[in-house]
Amino acid sequence: MNFGYREVCLDHDTGPRHPESPDRLRAIRRGLAEYHGVEYVAANDVDEALVRAVHESDYVDEIKAFCKDGGGNWDADTVAVEATWPAALASAGLAEWAAQQALAGADGRETPFALGRPPGHHAVADDAMGFCFIDNAVVAAQSALNDGADGVAIFDWDVHHGNGTQDICYDRGDIFYASIHEDGLYPGTGEIEETGVDEGAMTNLNVPFSPGADTVDYLAAVDELIGPAIEEFDPDLVLVSAGFDAHRHDPISRMRVSSEGYGLLTQRMRDVAETCDAGLGFVLEGGYNLDTLTDSITTVHEVFDGYQPSQPDGGVDDDARDVLDALADQGFGSK
Repeated sequence: MNFGYREVCLDHDTGPRHPESPDRLRAIRRGLAEYHGVEYVAANDVDEALVRAVHESDYVDEIKAFCKDGGGNWDADTVAVEATWPAALASAGLAEWAAQQALAGADGRETPFALGRPPGHHAVADDAMGFCFIDNAVVAAQSALNDGADGVAIFDWDVHHGNGTQDICYDRGDIFYASIHEDGLYPGTGEIEETGVDEGAMTNLNVPFSPGADTVDYLAAVDELIGPAIEEFDPDLVLVSAGFDAHRHDPISRMRVSSEGYGLLTQRMRDVAETCDAGLGFVLEGGYNLDTLTDSITTVHEVFDGYQPSQPDGGVDDDARDVLDALADQGFGSK
């Protein structure tokens, strides 16, 4: 894979005990150093006009001024310093780079993965929250649409629901959003019944699994619902909001996805993108155990180098099956 990376993303200093720390990127880089052929691209900052096409201008002005004045606690979870806004512009620029590369045909070992921070999927149109300031994936999708893509699909496998991505895209029909997340976990959004409105009707697919859902359950959601729904939407670009905090060893959740499971999810999304003749790119979101974050991302990388992850044993959990059946009743996939 080709990885987008900027040193300025390390300057977003969240403090010594914050889970979303610069050490996340440092750990990923150390893990990838063991592999030959890994390339890093220092993409440009995103154009602020593109940010304002996704987020309300008053909010952009407010967060810029907040950072310029030295930052502080925007809310209980979301910390900023003076360097946060430059890091956020760089992180969004890396996501845009991934989208543009994928749209231009980069695939296989050239598949792009944006390693930026701060993450983005909790940033709503008019507010920062959940460690996020700019919705990187939506900015990247908007860039692709501006350049002629007819539609973009975003699949969010972070353990938390991407309320920001849903908020921004909920009533528009050119971005399909699908999320698998832990039911009841922060920010408490992402219900089955939330399927989009107006032009965005049936372009929003939430899979709120109970704590304990594992790789088998995640794969079933992709095979039965998310994959078919994206294929029906037929996008020109598929972006993965790639958080790795549903890992069974992540400290922030109770899900049971394995590192191999992320490799299998990657294979599934590669196949979906190929079926749609769409570009495929990855944008980093969460993941807070440094070892499992690194293991998972290197597994994703290895898939594009020919690695075949191990298939898990067992069947779909009863609670997960109830969620999948309820979504089928909503009109996604087939029972």
